[in-house]
This record gives sequence, C-alpha cells and structure tokens, in this order.
Amino acid sequence: MRLYKREDTRVICIGDRVVGGGNPILIQSMTNTKTENVEETIQQILALEEAGCEIVRIAVPHAEAAKAIDKIIKGIHIPLVADIHFDYKLAIMAIENGINKLRINPGNIGSRDRVEKVVEKAKQYKIPIRIGVNSGSIEKDILKQYGGVNALSMLESAKRHITILEELDFHDIVISLKASQVPLAIDAYTTFAYHYDYPLHVGITESGTLYKGTIKSAVGLGAILAQGIGDTIRVSLSDDPIKEIECAKYVLQSLGLRKFGVEIIACPTCGRTEVNLIELAKKVEYATRHIQKDLKIAVMGCIVNGPGEAKEADIGIAGGKNEGLIFKKGQIVRKVKENELFNALMEEIEDMY
Repeated sequence: MRLYKREDTRVICIGDRVVGGGNPILIQSMTNTKTENVEETIQQILALEEAGCEIVRIAVPHAEAAKAIDKIIKGIHIPLVADIHFDYKLAIMAIENGINKLRINPGNIGSRDRVEKVVEKAKQYKIPIRIGVNSGSIEKDILKQYGGVNALSMLESAKRHITILEELDFHDIVISLKASQVPLAIDAYTTFAYHYDYPLHVGITESGTLYKGTIKSAVGLGAILAQGIGDTIRVSLSDDPIKEIECAKYVLQSLGLRKFGVEIIACPTCGRTEVNLIELAKKVEYATRHIQKDLKIAVMGCIVNGPGEAKEADIGIAGGKNEGLIFKKGQIVRKVKENELFNALMEEIEDMY
C-alpha cells in the first residue's frame, strides 16, 4: 500500500482547468447568492475571479437554479460546479445547462437507474463528479460498523460512492473528505490517499468566522498539503467569500506550492525597535498589493540584524534610530532618514519590475 501524492493522482479536466497529476493546486470557493438571481451571482463570481478564485461552486436546490446555469456560465470565466443533493433530475438539468462539474453523492440519489441516468449524461458531456464525504453525514450502518465518525468510516463512505461509479465505468472522479475537526480531516485525507489515486479537494468544513476560521483552515490545510496530498482547496469561512481566496493563496504561498506576487516578511518587533514597524509593514503591504511579479519584501525593525535575518528577501528595509537601511538580498544598498524609508523603498521596488 502506497501513499498517492498529488504527482500520482489521476488527471481530471474541469472546464478548461486541469487538476491532479501534479498540476497546480487550484483555489475554489462557493457563492452565497441565490443562484437564480443571475446578475447578482455573476457579479459575485467576477469579484471572486479578480481575487484569484479558479473554480467556483453554486447551490442548485431547485429547477430555477439549474436553469440559471446557462446564463451564469456565459457571464464568467472560470469553471462552474453545481452542488446538488438527492435530486438526480437537477443533476441532469445542470449538465444540460452547461455545468462544468457536479458535486453529488451517487449513493444518495436513489435507485440504480437514477444513478445510471446521471452517469450517462455526465459521460455524454464529459462532466466530472465530485463525491463529497462529510464527517457529519456518514451513513448510519457505516457508523455502526466502524464505531462512529473516524477516518475509516469516512473512507468506507467514500468507497461506497466510488464503487457505484466505477461499476458504471465512470472514473472522472474527485473526492473530498471534509471534517470540522482538524485532526480528523488530516487522518481522513491521509488514509484515503493510501487507497485511491483520485484527485482530492481539500478543506476543513465549517471552520468558523474570519479570524479563528483562517487559523483553523491554515493548520488543517497546511498539514495535509505538506504531505503532498491535495489537488484543489477551499477555505470555508463564515465571511465574505473573497476572504476565503485570500487565505487560500497565503496557505499555498507559505508552503511554496504556488506564487501569487508579493510576499511580505516582517519581524514581530521587540524592545530594540526604533521605528513604527507595524504601521510601516502595513503600508508596504498595501502599496505593493497590485504587483504580480514574484517578489519577497522584508520589513525589519533592527538595523543590526535585519538584513542578515532576511537574506532570502529580494529587497527590504531595516529601521534604526532616526534612520534606516535598504537592502537587497541581504546587501545594504542605501541609508536614508526614517521619514524617507517608505518612499525610498518604493522607488527601489519600482526599479525592479
């Protein structure tokens, strides 16, 4: 038995995007608009696109939402995923209206002939299916068999749904095994990766509000991704979906898995700090937010140790008493007065791109 890492997972096409097989880990989110409100939904998706979202999911709870897919697809630029529970007719309708991917569990949509109809339509339109196992909705007989909610019961639930599709010769499958408990999610994804090579959508479900949810998601996603597991990710926050994208980008960038332009390194300050470092770091971060070039910028408080501690940075500043240093790759290039530090740094940065 081997651990299937992202380089080993099957390659699946979602619209014009490719996941699995070592391709870049893509960032997902989900709209919180009423899907049938087409213009509102399109506007939110366009905002998500601008923030860096690469795949977006919408709720499809009824026929009106399914029929809106055709119009939504025409107004956006990233793959659209339909989130469907139980009703196989909505799955078929979503495919016929141009959806790029289904999120539906085949074991939950009724009789075998219903599953066959959905799979037949998915094959016809070349639409992949994501099986979403959630720790809160594992089948009762599986919970009894495995003694409750744990990695093995989640694996068994996934296996049950996967087997249905495989028996119908359908293999364009993506799997998620989400839990709100970080250790459980880590265990579930790791356990699954020892048994299957299907690409994995990774997330910590119901992670919470912005501050705590960001920390919880970063811990869970980081632990899973650092093992080489995961092909797409979503940060699930009780906040504006744009915040999910920002957090996901920072997680991937911090692990060296993706690059999204500027990365700021800033020291936490101490008693040696002679400048208002916190405000300076925020000012630099805001002023460089539009830069797409991969650039590591350090904002350090100590003129003695700053350049040395941030040698890996492309450029940086180190504050001292009434003055500061500008350095590149750890080498000092300028000494300027404290009130000139920010402007001098920005001049140097502008010369680099």
